Amino acid sequence: QVQLVESGGGLVQAGDSLRLSCAASGRAFSSYHMGWFRQAPGKEREFVAAIRWSVGYTSHADSVKGRFTISGDNAKNTVYLQMNSLKPEDTAVYYCAARSSVIFTTIPTTYDTWGQGTQVTVSS
Repeated sequence: QVQLVESGGGLVQAGDSLRLSCAASGRAFSSYHMGWFRQAPGKEREFVAAIRWSVGYTSHADSVKGRFTISGDNAKNTVYLQMNSLKPEDTAVYYCAARSSVIFTTIPTTYDTWGQGTQVTVSS
């Protein structure tokens, strides 16, 4: 079982940057897909980005492509989400998640383990 702890959220202005971190413990997660999702008030949880760096694969939602970048540090068991050029519509609780499967998916319910979430608020 993997345990996930997010950090790095906060209140920023439009155009600013933030880096979220997700520290994983438990089973070795290099064989997992690690993903970032977000959920704004009154909206469904949505896919942001995912990584399986054992094969060098990453994917980003169209809404964040070119602004957000997912990366991982296997030695530190940590996944990052670098968020640049933040917009007010990026405001949400951001969750880190792990999927113990080699099959890639953007569907939240297919991810096995979730962190507690970290709030990102972008003011205009």
